[in-house]
Amino acid sequence: MWRNGMTKHFVGLDVSLDLTSVCVLDEAGAVVWRGKVASTPEALTEAIRKNAPSVVKIGLETGPLCTWHWHALRENGLPAVCLDARHAKAALSVQLNKTDDNDAYGLAQIIRSGWYKEVAVKSLDSHRVRTLLSSRAQLVNIRRDLRTKIRGLLKTFGRIVGKVSGRKYEESVRELCAGELGLEGAVFSVAGCPRTH
Repeated sequence: MWRNGMTKHFVGLDVSLDLTSVCVLDEAGAVVWRGKVASTPEALTEAIRKNAPSVVKIGLETGPLCTWHWHALRENGLPAVCLDARHAKAALSVQLNKTDDNDAYGLAQIIRSGWYKEVAVKSLDSHRVRTLLSSRAQLVNIRRDLRTKIRGLLKTFGRIVGKVSGRKYEESVRELCAGELGLEGAVFSVAGCPRTH
Protein backbone atom coordinates (compact mmCIF):
# COMPACT_ATOMS: atom_id res chain seq x y z
CA MET A 1 0.00 0.00 0.00
CA TRP A 2 1.12 3.58 -0.56
CA ARG A 3 2.63 5.79 2.10
CA ASN A 4 3.32 9.51 2.16
CA GLY A 5 5.88 10.41 -0.47
CA MET A 6 5.33 7.27 -2.52
CA THR A 7 3.73 7.30 -5.93
CA LYS A 8 0.23 5.86 -5.94
CA HIS A 9 -0.43 3.01 -8.36
CA PHE A 10 -3.70 2.08 -10.06
CA VAL A 11 -4.08 -1.33 -11.67
CA GLY A 12 -6.40 -2.53 -14.42
CA LEU A 13 -6.95 -6.25 -15.03
CA ASP A 14 -8.50 -7.58 -18.24
CA VAL A 15 -9.19 -11.18 -17.22
CA SER A 16 -9.41 -14.08 -19.68
CA LEU A 17 -9.51 -17.79 -18.94
CA ASP A 18 -5.80 -18.39 -19.56
CA LEU A 19 -4.04 -15.03 -19.35
CA THR A 20 -4.82 -11.69 -17.74
CA SER A 21 -3.56 -8.40 -19.16
CA VAL A 22 -2.29 -6.15 -16.38
CA CYS A 23 -1.68 -2.41 -16.62
CA VAL A 24 -0.18 -0.33 -13.80
CA LEU A 25 -0.53 3.46 -13.91
CA ASP A 26 0.90 6.11 -11.62
CA GLU A 27 -1.25 8.93 -10.25
CA ALA A 28 -0.46 11.10 -13.30
CA GLY A 29 -1.76 8.39 -15.63
CA ALA A 30 1.62 7.29 -16.98
CA VAL A 31 2.13 3.58 -17.63
CA VAL A 32 4.45 2.08 -15.01
CA TRP A 33 4.19 -1.53 -16.21
CA ARG A 34 2.21 -3.63 -18.68
CA GLY A 35 2.21 -7.37 -19.06
CA LYS A 36 0.34 -10.64 -19.18
CA VAL A 37 0.24 -13.19 -16.39
CA ALA A 38 -1.58 -16.45 -15.78
CA SER A 39 -5.21 -15.95 -14.74
CA THR A 40 -4.67 -17.22 -11.23
CA PRO A 41 -4.87 -15.22 -8.01
CA GLU A 42 -1.30 -16.23 -7.14
CA ALA A 43 0.15 -14.95 -10.42
CA LEU A 44 -1.90 -11.74 -10.24
CA THR A 45 -0.89 -11.08 -6.63
CA GLU A 46 2.78 -11.62 -7.45
CA ALA A 47 2.66 -9.33 -10.51
CA ILE A 48 0.84 -6.57 -8.63
CA ARG A 49 3.11 -6.70 -5.58
CA LYS A 50 6.20 -6.63 -7.80
CA ASN A 51 5.10 -3.93 -10.26
CA ALA A 52 2.69 -1.81 -8.19
CA PRO A 53 4.11 -1.75 -4.65
CA SER A 54 2.01 1.28 -3.69
CA VAL A 55 -1.27 0.13 -5.21
CA VAL A 56 -4.35 2.14 -4.25
CA LYS A 57 -6.99 0.26 -6.26
CA ILE A 58 -7.19 -2.69 -8.61
CA GLY A 59 -10.04 -2.74 -11.11
CA LEU A 60 -11.51 -5.80 -12.80
CA GLU A 61 -14.80 -6.21 -14.65
CA THR A 62 -17.62 -8.52 -13.68
CA GLY A 63 -17.22 -11.87 -15.42
CA PRO A 64 -16.87 -15.63 -14.92
CA LEU A 65 -13.62 -15.45 -12.90
CA CYS A 66 -14.34 -12.15 -11.16
CA THR A 67 -15.68 -13.54 -7.88
CA TRP A 68 -12.75 -15.91 -7.44
CA HIS A 69 -10.15 -13.25 -8.26
CA TRP A 70 -11.82 -10.52 -6.21
CA HIS A 71 -11.99 -12.66 -3.06
CA ALA A 72 -8.45 -14.00 -3.47
CA LEU A 73 -6.96 -10.55 -4.07
CA ARG A 74 -8.82 -9.19 -1.03
CA GLU A 75 -7.62 -12.12 1.09
CA ASN A 76 -4.07 -11.25 0.01
CA GLY A 77 -4.56 -7.70 1.27
CA LEU A 78 -4.95 -6.08 -2.15
CA PRO A 79 -7.65 -3.42 -2.76
CA ALA A 80 -9.62 -5.06 -5.56
CA VAL A 81 -12.69 -3.30 -6.96
CA CYS A 82 -15.24 -5.04 -9.17
CA LEU A 83 -16.50 -2.81 -11.98
CA ASP A 84 -19.85 -3.11 -13.69
CA ALA A 85 -18.99 -4.59 -17.11
CA ARG A 86 -21.63 -2.55 -18.96
CA HIS A 87 -20.34 0.73 -17.56
CA ALA A 88 -16.74 -0.25 -18.24
CA LYS A 89 -17.63 -1.31 -21.79
CA ALA A 90 -19.19 2.09 -22.45
CA ALA A 91 -16.03 3.83 -21.24
CA LEU A 92 -13.73 1.45 -23.14
CA SER A 93 -15.69 1.77 -26.39
CA VAL A 94 -14.00 5.11 -27.18
CA GLN A 95 -10.65 3.34 -27.66
CA LEU A 96 -9.46 3.01 -31.23
CA ASN A 97 -7.86 -0.43 -30.87
CA LYS A 98 -9.80 -2.98 -28.84
CA THR A 99 -7.22 -5.35 -27.38
CA ASP A 100 -6.84 -7.00 -23.98
CA ASP A 101 -3.82 -4.79 -23.25
CA ASN A 102 -5.75 -1.64 -24.15
CA ASP A 103 -8.72 -2.78 -22.07
CA ALA A 104 -6.43 -3.26 -19.04
CA TYR A 105 -5.07 0.24 -19.65
CA GLY A 106 -8.61 1.63 -19.93
CA LEU A 107 -9.70 -0.11 -16.71
CA ALA A 108 -6.67 1.34 -14.90
CA GLN A 109 -7.62 4.81 -16.18
CA ILE A 110 -11.22 4.32 -15.01
CA ILE A 111 -9.98 3.30 -11.56
CA ARG A 112 -7.54 6.23 -11.43
CA SER A 113 -10.24 8.74 -12.36
CA GLY A 114 -12.73 7.36 -9.84
CA TRP A 115 -15.50 7.40 -12.46
CA TYR A 116 -16.83 3.91 -12.07
CA LYS A 117 -19.72 1.98 -10.60
CA GLU A 118 -18.54 -0.60 -8.11
CA VAL A 119 -20.41 -3.89 -8.00
CA ALA A 120 -20.98 -5.66 -4.69
CA VAL A 121 -19.43 -9.12 -4.83
CA LYS A 122 -21.34 -11.83 -2.99
CA SER A 123 -19.58 -14.10 -0.53
CA LEU A 124 -18.24 -17.46 -1.67
CA ASP A 125 -20.70 -19.14 0.73
CA SER A 126 -23.54 -17.35 -1.03
CA HIS A 127 -22.24 -18.61 -4.39
CA ARG A 128 -21.96 -22.16 -3.01
CA VAL A 129 -25.62 -22.13 -1.94
CA ARG A 130 -26.64 -20.66 -5.31
CA THR A 131 -24.64 -23.34 -7.15
CA LEU A 132 -26.23 -26.09 -5.08
CA LEU A 133 -29.76 -24.78 -5.70
CA SER A 134 -29.27 -24.27 -9.44
CA SER A 135 -27.64 -27.71 -9.81
CA ARG A 136 -30.55 -29.34 -8.03
CA ALA A 137 -33.06 -27.47 -10.21
CA GLN A 138 -31.21 -28.61 -13.35
CA LEU A 139 -31.18 -32.23 -12.20
CA VAL A 140 -34.91 -32.12 -11.41
CA ASN A 141 -35.56 -30.73 -14.91
CA ILE A 142 -33.36 -33.40 -16.52
CA ARG A 143 -35.25 -36.14 -14.66
CA ARG A 144 -38.60 -34.68 -15.76
CA ASP A 145 -37.42 -34.42 -19.38
CA LEU A 146 -36.14 -38.02 -19.33
CA ARG A 147 -39.44 -39.29 -17.98
CA THR A 148 -41.32 -37.36 -20.66
CA LYS A 149 -39.03 -38.83 -23.34
CA ILE A 150 -39.55 -42.37 -22.01
CA ARG A 151 -43.34 -41.91 -21.95
CA GLY A 152 -43.16 -40.78 -25.59
CA LEU A 153 -41.00 -43.75 -26.62
CA LEU A 154 -43.40 -46.20 -24.98
CA LYS A 155 -46.50 -44.60 -26.55
CA THR A 156 -45.08 -45.42 -29.98
CA PHE A 157 -45.52 -49.10 -29.07
CA GLY A 158 -48.94 -48.62 -27.48
CA ARG A 159 -47.63 -48.81 -23.96
CA ILE A 160 -49.00 -46.08 -21.73
CA VAL A 161 -47.39 -45.17 -18.43
CA GLY A 162 -50.14 -44.17 -16.00
CA LYS A 163 -50.02 -41.34 -13.48
CA VAL A 164 -47.31 -42.70 -11.24
CA SER A 165 -44.13 -41.27 -9.78
CA GLY A 166 -41.02 -42.35 -7.92
CA ARG A 167 -40.49 -46.09 -7.60
CA LYS A 168 -43.91 -46.86 -8.99
CA TYR A 169 -42.90 -45.04 -12.20
CA GLU A 170 -39.78 -47.19 -12.58
CA GLU A 171 -41.73 -50.38 -11.84
CA SER A 172 -44.42 -49.43 -14.36
CA VAL A 173 -41.83 -48.74 -17.08
CA ARG A 174 -40.05 -52.03 -16.38
CA GLU A 175 -43.34 -53.95 -16.61
CA LEU A 176 -44.30 -52.22 -19.88
CA CYS A 177 -40.89 -53.06 -21.39
CA ALA A 178 -40.74 -56.65 -20.16
CA GLY A 179 -40.18 -59.14 -22.95
CA GLU A 180 -39.35 -56.48 -25.57
CA LEU A 181 -35.57 -56.60 -25.62
CA GLY A 182 -35.15 -53.82 -28.22
CA LEU A 183 -37.62 -51.57 -26.42
CA GLU A 184 -36.11 -52.29 -23.04
CA GLY A 185 -32.64 -51.47 -24.33
CA ALA A 186 -33.79 -48.20 -25.90
CA VAL A 187 -35.72 -47.03 -22.85
CA PHE A 188 -33.09 -47.90 -20.30
CA SER A 189 -30.26 -46.45 -22.38
CA VAL A 190 -32.17 -43.12 -22.35
CA ALA A 191 -32.87 -43.40 -18.64
CA GLY A 192 -29.37 -44.54 -17.78
CA CYS A 193 -30.91 -47.29 -15.59
CA PRO A 194 -29.55 -50.82 -15.29
CA ARG A 195 -31.75 -53.56 -16.70
CA THR A 196 -33.12 -56.13 -14.29
CA HIS A 197 -31.88 -59.06 -16.43
